[in-house]
Amino acid sequence: MAQPLKEMINHGSVSVLADGLSAAWAAFPRERFAARAVHGLDDLELKARVTHVAAALDEALPLPYPQAAEIVREAAGRVKLDMWSGWPATEHTAQRGLGHLDDGMRTLAVLTPYATGEFAVRPFLERHRDDALKIMHEWADSPDEHLRRLASEGSRPRLPWATRVSWLMTPGPTLPLLDRLRDDPSEYVRRSVANHVNDLAKDHPEVALGLLARWRSDGGSHVERVLRHAVRGLLRAGHPEALALVGATPGSGSVDTLVLESDTVAVGGKLAFAVTVTAGAAGPVLLKYAIRRAGSRRVFHLGQRDADEPGARFTVRKSHSFRPVTTRDEPPGARELDVIVNGRVAATIPFTLTLAP
Repeated sequence: MAQPLKEMINHGSVSVLADGLSAAWAAFPRERFAARAVHGLDDLELKARVTHVAAALDEALPLPYPQAAEIVREAAGRVKLDMWSGWPATEHTAQRGLGHLDDGMRTLAVLTPYATGEFAVRPFLERHRDDALKIMHEWADSPDEHLRRLASEGSRPRLPWATRVSWLMTPGPTLPLLDRLRDDPSEYVRRSVANHVNDLAKDHPEVALGLLARWRSDGGSHVERVLRHAVRGLLRAGHPEALALVGATPGSGSVDTLVLESDTVAVGGKLAFAVTVTAGAAGPVLLKYAIRRAGSRRVFHLGQRDADEPGARFTVRKSHSFRPVTTRDEPPGARELDVIVNGRVAATIPFTLTLAP
């Protein structure tokens, strides 16, 4: 069983950070910091652990912030920081550095190759909108791919786990950043750009689609891969313009047969099914499926086939897992399986989810 993420913030990660700070500043109270940082840690969840260690770091660096920031930056080069040992340092930067824009942003720039500053940069964007965004434009020109990615990732409208920055929800301010990074040589950066546009598309699909159409027109070495990843949410929703953008004919295609291995599946088991599809037009046939119950509908990717001509037939097989997860409740009861072809529900079949024997 995989280790819970919260347990990655632990005695070991605290010790790594403590070692770096001690190497950077001889007067750093290493043992006091470590003891304070791990006290009560086991009772906390992930983000609470990060905040807890950051508070201990604040107590151990009772210096004017510019001096404290210099020590934190120096520490980053003294040990092998990673996401778990460095995350509390980025959180400390977000808390203590907010009134010191240049020092705070410079510290995030140093830390982000080890522990991404995408969460910590959000308060700076909230308080110092134009000035922080100007710095992020400088990051977009950096030779360091981590900084270029931070320019895109930190300014995402709906960055997971991050605090919401209200003005980022309005399309426009970050588009020049995306234009600059859309054909970046690093896939790490390009994937962030695509995720950023996918976020934008959830609230402003017309802006996202217009942006992607312009990028395709302008060309680039990686435009098609970025475009496809960026419209995945709209494709899942069956958005006609998104389907057309990837070459699919919206609503085209039909299901000939949809067969379940069994019309009953237990929690913890798998729903196996096979579907045969006939293409209604030449071009991509995008296949999704949805699991429905009262008050819930979740859509999943089933596959893509490319039809040389109308009438081409494809058979796809899939097993959907009902393994219990802590983030989603799956009560037993009636369900329906929808097969979606180029954005249109083309077949539906009922089944029942039962308790495991």
